[in-house]
Amino acid sequence: MEGRRALRRRIRIWLAIFLVCLVLSGLTAFPLVTELWWAEDLLRSGISPVPEHLPGLMEWISRVREGLEATDAKYPFVLYGTDWLAFAHLVIAVAFYGPYRDPVRNIWVIDFGMIACAGIIPLALICGPIRGIPFYWQMIDMSFGIFGVIPLLIVRRMIKRLEAYELAA
Repeated sequence: MEGRRALRRRIRIWLAIFLVCLVLSGLTAFPLVTELWWAEDLLRSGISPVPEHLPGLMEWISRVREGLEATDAKYPFVLYGTDWLAFAHLVIAVAFYGPYRDPVRNIWVIDFGMIACAGIIPLALICGPIRGIPFYWQMIDMSFGIFGVIPLLIVRRMIKRLEAYELAA
């Protein structure tokens, strides 16, 4: 009984961490222009080695900020797409309440999340070159799928153990 309760608690902790990250990544899609100003200022500050050691990254950040600024000034409706991206993150986060409440019955949400994480990789590799995204940035994008799937794999394994506990009871 105590083992099952501890396992359920660990599942909830991992899911809470995953949910916080998912919500934060969604919320950051709203203020893109402001965030890029902050990022560029931080990277250009005296404490940052980026301009000296990674000039290509610095150029890319500046280019993206300029592009978003110009788009926002002339065609702000285009950024509405990133608002929907943010909204999608928040809606997907809501789905993870199911496994938080009843992990065994809602393990399919974990499977869905792992499939979504895996889908990030071909999306980045196909759409990145089409959109002129540098490969190192595609690698950063793909890392979201790689780092996102890790807690989900851990949670899935724990849910399977919890299921075995419940079947034995």
